[in-house]
Amino acid sequence: MALIFEKEAEFQVDFDAEAVALSVVEQTADLERIPYEFDVNVTLVDSGEICRMNRDFRGIDQPTDVLSFPNLDFMAPGDFSLLEEESREADYFDMDSGLLLLGDIVINVDRVFSQAEEYGHSLKREYAFLIAHSMLHLCGYDHMEPADAALMEEKQNRVLNALGITRDKQTWI
Repeated sequence: MALIFEKEAEFQVDFDAEAVALSVVEQTADLERIPYEFDVNVTLVDSGEICRMNRDFRGIDQPTDVLSFPNLDFMAPGDFSLLEEESREADYFDMDSGLLLLGDIVINVDRVFSQAEEYGHSLKREYAFLIAHSMLHLCGYDHMEPADAALMEEKQNRVLNALGITRDKQTWI
């Protein structure tokens, strides 16, 4: 697995943001049993940049907390069988590294701070939650229907609990 980590916005926290991203990505990959070595991009941006991206890519002219850009067209969430067709290799795998190009995660660092305070938990927990949430989107999950939302919530909690990143009331600063 390869993590490409970019900080395009200031993110001063008391934990190693790249190491936390890596652990959440790996734990989610284990939960989802991703059958290939893969690469994922995580980029940290501010509200202005994510607003621009949200407008350009989704037609929504407002900031959001996280954007997910999956590279795979899943028939069903977590079903990687579409990759078994040889004709799909050029679309989904990096020809130099051989890694599956899973997709991109863009985190709004301003929202990490505001949502951690709003929900009464740590910055680390909010940050890790957004990465787990986005990783599930990269694996084909969505939360448009209540049952799908419940499944995503259960999977997010499993990832974070396995890493010991819980919702316990903590100082958010």
